[in-house]
Amino acid sequence: MLYVLYVFRINTIMADKPNMMEITSFDKTKLKKTETREKNPLPTKETIEQERRESIA
Repeated sequence: MLYVLYVFRINTIMADKPNMMEITSFDKTKLKKTETREKNPLPTKETIEQERRESIA
């Protein structure tokens, strides 16, 4: 029982700090290329003006 608690305590300490060896040995070439797209782009100035004119009329 004491052994299990001791191992659990070590794992919680290690989770708080990143392992620097894993960070320095990380291989960026294994990452997949992705295309970034905005899901909700901001409206253009023209669109805002058009909606403003429609709400006044």
